[in-house]
Amino acid sequence: MRRSIHLSRIFGYLSRPGARTMTTRTYRDAVDSLNSLQSNAAALEQVRATGGRSSAFAIPEMIEYLGIIGYKPADLNALNVIHITGTKGKGSTSAFVDSILRETHPQWTTGLYTSPHLIAVRERIRINGRPLSEEDFTKFFFEVWDRISENKTRVETTPDKPGYFRFMTLVAYHTFLSLKVDATILEVGVGGTYDSTNIVPKPVVTGVTSLGIDHVTVLGQTLGEIAWHKGGIYKEGVPAFTTSQPAEGLDVLRQQAKDLKASEFTVVSEIPGLSDIKLGLSGSHQVLNATLAVHLAKSFISSRSSPPSDKPLSADIVRGLENARWPGRCQTVPDPAFSNTTWYMDGAHTLESIACCLDWFVTPGVGLEADASKKANRILIFNCTNGRSGSTFLASINAHISTQLKSFDSKEAASSFFDHVIFCTNVTYADGGFKADITTVAMDPADLAQLKTQNQLASAWSTLLPTFPAANIHVLPSIEHAVNLVRKLESDAGSANVLVAGSLHLVGGVFEVAGLSSAL
Repeated sequence: MRRSIHLSRIFGYLSRPGARTMTTRTYRDAVDSLNSLQSNAAALEQVRATGGRSSAFAIPEMIEYLGIIGYKPADLNALNVIHITGTKGKGSTSAFVDSILRETHPQWTTGLYTSPHLIAVRERIRINGRPLSEEDFTKFFFEVWDRISENKTRVETTPDKPGYFRFMTLVAYHTFLSLKVDATILEVGVGGTYDSTNIVPKPVVTGVTSLGIDHVTVLGQTLGEIAWHKGGIYKEGVPAFTTSQPAEGLDVLRQQAKDLKASEFTVVSEIPGLSDIKLGLSGSHQVLNATLAVHLAKSFISSRSSPPSDKPLSADIVRGLENARWPGRCQTVPDPAFSNTTWYMDGAHTLESIACCLDWFVTPGVGLEADASKKANRILIFNCTNGRSGSTFLASINAHISTQLKSFDSKEAASSFFDHVIFCTNVTYADGGFKADITTVAMDPADLAQLKTQNQLASAWSTLLPTFPAANIHVLPSIEHAVNLVRKLESDAGSANVLVAGSLHLVGGVFEVAGLSSAL
């Protein structure tokens, strides 16, 4: 039975300490409580309008919350943290590191904290590669919830309860400390300097993945400013790593490492033989993420008085790279119930990640058939949020399709590469409800009601590709509507290759509605 929730329920939910016992509070209760901490669209817009100046209070507030639940920042050093940030690839790099450590040291208990999740919030906190069970998540969640509910904050400016991401970070810390993990891979949420994860005084090693130029446009920051925030995770006496970066960004990262007194600053170099490995994560861009992951893992292992192999790539490290999994990122998912449908899932939501997505999808054996006579019905499901320019994204999609087709000497035209395009909201179900775990209030209700963003995307697509059949451009109010249309189109055409991109919330919703959760 599906778990659907409407926005009205989030704000009506109230959990009073002592109102329910731990034995009666359920996972659904935990998710509903967590959702009550979300910021709505108006609040997020205010943060963007002020340039995020409230971030300066984030660290002292987070430390106060940590104290309320019974810990000091120094206690977090016991987690043995590998701290990772960047504007693209930080989740994939975290997944590679986690997989490498589990292969090289199976006797260790590893904790992995990432965001966002796809279909269940439990995915954000993993032990030995597996999301917490509903029972364990509920237990640790309410232990934190009750401590914060029963103890008011002492600083007037600190809210009584932290926001969604801060709260989840506290639950992750509490979970990992309670389970006494041997290694923790901690992915930054946003930025670095003021991020909720950045209260660990002495991680074991830190790393910065690629700095995306797209964030310069979207956030109105210079590359140097972005690099300063990312480099804020560097710590005194701790090795600092980064991938190759544009000169401006690299200079700032190097200076941050110096100012924060990192023990060393390393720009990772290519590892012989790595590009020949069939990585567990698809896409040529993953080679760079895997390279950083290997350096971080080897640095961590050597710090644990367990010297790594002299080989650049030992057999167990290779297994870790091959076995890494990170759902919803350049992932091919055959439909378990409809054998003629294949889903291609990528939560790409920046111009650079969209480029990587198309580089992956428009290749023979993926979305491009080697035999043009056997062409499947190609469908694009797309949505974009957070104030990003839809027309710019769609122009980038078509430009990269054209480039890829030319590189493979394909006779196809970019203008007719997709047979249908679907622009839908991130609402999960046709009745207007969400799956509880992927409920979001960070959408303008007026925009949602009028499908403003989706109609703008449809108009932009028509402008970019005036010969594209208007009847094949679909604006739909929910993910369930989109999946139902795919089912009909597959039935009519005999087969369907469906690319889902632009939003991890969208990808997660498709996993849920289309019944693809077994691929997670």
